[in-house]
Amino acid sequence: MCQPPYSPQLNPIERFWLFVKSYIKPQVFNTLDKLRVGAACRSHRLHEVTSNLTRERVISLTFYDFILEALFYAASI
Repeated sequence: MCQPPYSPQLNPIERFWLFVKSYIKPQVFNTLDKLRVGAACRSHRLHEVTSNLTRERVISLTFYDFILEALFYAASI
């Protein structure tokens, strides 16, 4: 199965990262100290988000039926 070199819509991890990033608010830090505090807060938030993930949620974010169908079709030719 051919696909373009950059095809995020066909890369399952892209949807997963969109989900994770939706919980992390973009910020601008004026000082190094504020950056350090912000990084610690983000790390804590990222841990909260990922520790609450279930197997079913990850599957729902990364599973694409049409990719499997295309692969099965390509294998049958």
